[in-house]
Amino acid sequence: MATMKDNNSKCYYSESVKFFYHESGKNISEEWRSRDYVIVTLGLLVCVIVMLSNVLVIGAILRNRRFHFPIYYLLGNLALADFFAGVSYFHLMFHTGPWTIKLSVLQWFVRQGLVDTSLTASVLNLLAVAVERHQTIFNMQLHSTMSTRRVFIIILFIWLVAIVMGLVPTMGWNCLCDLQGCSTMAPMYSRSYLVFWAVLNLLTFSIMVAVYTRIFLYVRHKSKQMSQHTSQMRHRETVFNLMKTVSMILGCFVLCWTPGLVLLLLDGVGCEKCEVLKYEKYFLVLAECNSFFNPIIYSFRDNDMRRTFEELLCYLCRRGKNNQDNSGVHFNTLEHENYKSRTAVPIEGSNGAPLIRGGSEDMPAS
Repeated sequence: MATMKDNNSKCYYSESVKFFYHESGKNISEEWRSRDYVIVTLGLLVCVIVMLSNVLVIGAILRNRRFHFPIYYLLGNLALADFFAGVSYFHLMFHTGPWTIKLSVLQWFVRQGLVDTSLTASVLNLLAVAVERHQTIFNMQLHSTMSTRRVFIIILFIWLVAIVMGLVPTMGWNCLCDLQGCSTMAPMYSRSYLVFWAVLNLLTFSIMVAVYTRIFLYVRHKSKQMSQHTSQMRHRETVFNLMKTVSMILGCFVLCWTPGLVLLLLDGVGCEKCEVLKYEKYFLVLAECNSFFNPIIYSFRDNDMRRTFEELLCYLCRRGKNNQDNSGVHFNTLEHENYKSRTAVPIEGSNGAPLIRGGSEDMPAS
C-alpha cells in the first residue's frame, strides 16, 4: 500500500486512482470480462438513444412556434440537460471498468463532475418548471406572462449553478486529505459531501412533489366552480392536460433518481450492512434511463409535439417527395392556397388557450 504524502502533509494528491479504490474497498478488475463488454455496449447504445431523442425534443420546440412559451422553453432546457446527461454517460462508458485504473485523479473528478452537473441542471430545471406552473395556474392562465429574456436568464442561472456544483468536489470537498472519510461508491468523494448532495436533492424532490400536489388540489377545486361554458371547459382541459404531462415528467424523474440518491445517502452515513456496491450498477442504469423517458412522455401526451417529431423525422422523405411533385405541372387555385394558409396558422383564443383555425370554426389545440 502506498503511503507517500505530498509536502509532508496528510494529502495524497500524487496517488493513483487505484490507490483510492483499494483504500475504500472498491475493487476494480484490471482485465476485461464479458460483463464489462455487455455493460459498456448497452450503455453506449442507451447514450446514443438519449442524445438523439432529446435533440429531437429541442428541435421540435425550436421549430414549432406554438411551443414558444416559458413552460416549453424550460422543458426544452430540461431536454438539453438530458442530452448533456447522455454526453456525460457516454464519456463515463469510455472511462469505466478496467479503464478506470488508467485515469488520473483529475480525469476521475471530471468523469464524476459531468454526471453531477447534468443531475443538478435537471433538478433545478424541474424546480423552475414547478414554480412557473404554480404562478401560472394560480392566476388561471395557460402560459406565464414572464418575458423571454427573464426565462433565458433563469436558464443561464441554472447552468451556472449546475457547473459550480459539479466542480465542488474538485475544488476541495473531497477525501484526498482524509482517507478515513472516503466514500465506497465514489472513492475520492467525501462521505460528508455525499450526505449533503443526497439530502439536498431529496429535499428538492419533496418540495416539488408538494408544489404539484397543491396545484392539483387547486385546479380540481376551481374546476368545480367554473361554469359549463364551452370555452372555459376547453381551457380547463388544456391546463389540466399540460399539468399531467409535466407531473409525469417529474414523477418519472423522482422514481428513477431516488433509489440512487438513497444509496448515496446510505454510503455517506457509512452503512456497512447496506452492500451499496451490490446495487450501484442497477441504480446507475435506472438513473440513465430517465433521460430518454421524457421524449416518450411527450410523444404520448402532446399531439402537437408528436406531429412535430414526425415532421422532423420525415423531413428528408417529404423533401424528396416535394421535389418529385415539382418536376411535373401542378397548379393551385387561389382559394386552395388561402384555405391551406388558414389551416396552417395557429392563433390564440381570448382565454389564452391556443387554437387552430380550420374551416368555418376555431377548434382548440389538442
